Amino acid sequence: MRAATLAIVLLLATNGAAAAEGIMVTLGTATPGGGFPVYGDAVAQTINEVDATLDVRTRNTKGSTENVPMLEAGQLDLALVQGEVAHEALAGIGRPPSKLLIFSAMYTTAGMFVIRGNQPYRGIADLKGKPVVWGARGSGLVVLARYVLDGLGLDMERDFQSSYLDRAGDGPAMVQDGRAAALWGGGAGWPGFTAVASGPQGARFIAPSADERARIQAKHPFLKTLTIPAGAYPGQRDAIVSVGSWSFILVRPDLPDESAYRLAKALHGGERALAARLPQGHETTAANTVAAAPRPELIHPGVRRYLKDIGLTN
Repeated sequence: MRAATLAIVLLLATNGAAAAEGIMVTLGTATPGGGFPVYGDAVAQTINEVDATLDVRTRNTKGSTENVPMLEAGQLDLALVQGEVAHEALAGIGRPPSKLLIFSAMYTTAGMFVIRGNQPYRGIADLKGKPVVWGARGSGLVVLARYVLDGLGLDMERDFQSSYLDRAGDGPAMVQDGRAAALWGGGAGWPGFTAVASGPQGARFIAPSADERARIQAKHPFLKTLTIPAGAYPGQRDAIVSVGSWSFILVRPDLPDESAYRLAKALHGGERALAARLPQGHETTAANTVAAAPRPELIHPGVRRYLKDIGLTN
């Protein structure tokens, strides 16, 4: 009898240890100075605080266009991927469809330019022939810019004096000291825009007009009309309407279902904490993941199980 009791105790202890087994994953972000590292650090901190058995470690990369192949090669477990890059990978545009899956919706990214407040430019056409910084070479924001310009019949190399960065954080200084007329970026709380807007001349933003948005979306209908609310940046008095898409945290498809479930539970259990850490964090919700995913089956099965458990899916 004593032996049987001991066996039961050991079995329960073993199962309890398994349930509390630690999980360590690597989250790919982008180059220092851009929005992805800031967001990735906030996500990692939130998950790690909510569940002490989880250890999310961030890793700087070249950005979205490097994150996808690194995920596919198993060099990352999770990675931040800008919307247009995710769209091309999952839909198989210019490549075979990727087997990567969605872990969570991140936030919407409305693309636009920032210029110094004392510059005369008012529209995208005014920037033709001018020096423009498009961002880090591997950034998904560069891909968004290509789609936007293509919809307007423009080309980065032909119609602008284009610059690409090794570090996203180098762009604002180029606008502030006059080496560039404009910096391309997107979304709310983007560090590059904040840096320019906080400069001595302030900033003004240039986004596609209503007519230009219609032309862009006629050619690239997957791009959505998005709005940056007033006050998202220093001195920004009016809302800014542009086009863009949802960015995603993508996950390698062979991440165990239980790991994905526990990571999703921790992330969404900490939604308020994430929103308090940075402005765009309020968009990272379980409900937005369901709404933003192009198809339900593109969400990782472990995450889908969590979403079902909390009543968001059937």
